[in-house]
Amino acid sequence: MSSQLLDCLHREHALIEGFIGVIDQEAKAMIDGDFGKLPELAEQKSALAGQVKLAGREREQLQLAAGYAGGRSGGDAASAAGDPALQQAWHNLLETAARAQERNHRNGVMIHTHLDFTRQTIGFLRSSGQALYGPDGIHKAGDGGKHSLAVG
Repeated sequence: MSSQLLDCLHREHALIEGFIGVIDQEAKAMIDGDFGKLPELAEQKSALAGQVKLAGREREQLQLAAGYAGGRSGGDAASAAGDPALQQAWHNLLETAARAQERNHRNGVMIHTHLDFTRQTIGFLRSSGQALYGPDGIHKAGDGGKHSLAVG
């Protein structure tokens, strides 16, 4: 059981590291203003999250089969009863999962900040009561002049 659990912990750890890699790409895309990459990265995150969930279920099944509870408490107990390699793998998994959670939270904050800014900008534009550009792309500033978006 110990070698199966150790292998499972290593797989789960590797999947979470991959998830962190995608989270970091997502953060870079937002920082760089490359929002077109976000849908593809969201798909990758979702797929990896599903794989992490499956690996977690497999780990919990191994814990239960060995007489330990599922979840964190069972992992802690199985790790404590295992050899140093199992203990280190469990420790690494917990650290990596915490790092993934922190970075995913950071990205969520960045996304909400962008959304709030966009909402405020739209609200400001709407509150002026006047469209800045017409359907023809002509700038409708207060000076009465007409400036094409293409010309400036």
